[in-house]
Amino acid sequence: MSDTDVAHVIPGQGAVMGGYRISRRSVLAAGLAGGALVSVGGAPALAGKPGGGGGGAAAGHPLPVPAPVAADGLTLTARRTAVDLGGGRTGSALTYNAGCPGPTIEVQSGSTPTITVTNGLDEPTTVHWHGLVVPTDVDGQPHEAFPAGTRRAYTLPVQQRASLNFYHPHPHLRTAAQVALGLQGALIVRDAEEAALGLPAGRFEVPLVIRDANIDKQGTLTYNGRASGFLGGVPLVNGVLNPYLRVDRAHYRFRVVNAANSRVFRLAFSDGRPMTLVGTDGGLLEHAVDLSEITLGNAERLDLVLDLRGLTAPVQLVDRDSGWTLLDLRPTQADVSQTAPVLGRQLSVVERLVGPAQPSRTFSFDGMTAINGVRYQMGATSFQVQRGQVERWRFVANGNPPHPVHIHGASFQLVGRTGGRGQLFPWEGGWKDTFLLLDKESVDILIRFDLVGRYLIHCHKLEHEDAGMMLDFEVVEGGSSPMVAGTADGAHGDHGDHG
Repeated sequence: MSDTDVAHVIPGQGAVMGGYRISRRSVLAAGLAGGALVSVGGAPALAGKPGGGGGGAAAGHPLPVPAPVAADGLTLTARRTAVDLGGGRTGSALTYNAGCPGPTIEVQSGSTPTITVTNGLDEPTTVHWHGLVVPTDVDGQPHEAFPAGTRRAYTLPVQQRASLNFYHPHPHLRTAAQVALGLQGALIVRDAEEAALGLPAGRFEVPLVIRDANIDKQGTLTYNGRASGFLGGVPLVNGVLNPYLRVDRAHYRFRVVNAANSRVFRLAFSDGRPMTLVGTDGGLLEHAVDLSEITLGNAERLDLVLDLRGLTAPVQLVDRDSGWTLLDLRPTQADVSQTAPVLGRQLSVVERLVGPAQPSRTFSFDGMTAINGVRYQMGATSFQVQRGQVERWRFVANGNPPHPVHIHGASFQLVGRTGGRGQLFPWEGGWKDTFLLLDKESVDILIRFDLVGRYLIHCHKLEHEDAGMMLDFEVVEGGSSPMVAGTADGAHGDHGDHG
């Protein structure tokens, strides 16, 4: 790490941690309890009935909906703090600005905010602005991790359309633990096109950061993930168990992110009411779609409008796979004078990428630890892509799905799925940066990179990422290159420190 990566040492934080190296054995053994930050418990002590713990769904806890904070000039401090997860006890978690999740950040498209991140942990960290297409040096990649007791300024040129994004740590071998223990948050980009639609705003726009968790008897988040993944025993929404939201008879906009390490959610409402999908990872769809259920992979996002004008009794947002109640909507019986959004018209124009009919590159997600048979080695460039050129990439799963595939440095468009589920879904339309790959599936995307630099492809099941299911590539001017020797066509080279 160069001297320019870290601004300065924070007074009173002790000696700066120097270089570090952690083997995969130390990460994967004993439930990844490889550092002082990990408090490993057994079964989650606060797990109770589906939908939370400590009291059942009838009581519940008010859903925190903090007002968004402006990005420019913001300081985020990552550290362990006391938290109340709604289980009746105050434990602790890793937090941004004492929040779990951290603050919802708001930024205007076309602006260049600077966010300063203070590392109050006892190990290196970094922040990846998942969904933002930004230069390599502020993308928060594992190469840019900065030590405990220091801070890092991220100046982010936000040149993309309105969208919901997701910020979280990305240190090599420690991403899964730091995210599971609480470090995550939502980031909203605004623009004039979106503002003109009159979508529900203010208290009628509700970010929902959904995840699962393990919580010990003291109310502290714990982590016992394995290479196969981490499935917590209870759901958390905006950092609380058993949340409820009192809603007026009005239209609401729910901005949803799957912030779980490994769990895929199959979202629906208990009464089968339609969810109107208006956007996904990369912003607005061209047309709204009414859906009764949506499968949401790790780090994918949804922009939903819900018509609650006729709601007379509570209704629950549920996960059909786990049987959990995620959020209880409780009507106030108050009618609100509100201009209803017009969703039957075209919402946006989505540029359609045009590229080759056959794949330019193929990526096999192998087991739990490799892409094309090779585990990640930080600093090893697997291939080069020409800036501005549209390529067709094909992804296949070779065991241990699901694999939520995330690509840094560009948004892309899904153009085909064969095998497995055999189709593309409405929530995979428009611009995406993450998609779900199941076993026996082959998924094609079209992608174009507009920034030169080093970027990553990885599985966003974070335990798979930490175990080696990730690779570096480079966007360059004036040419491209195939996969380098040892990383193409499923070759089983071994380039990493596997413990």
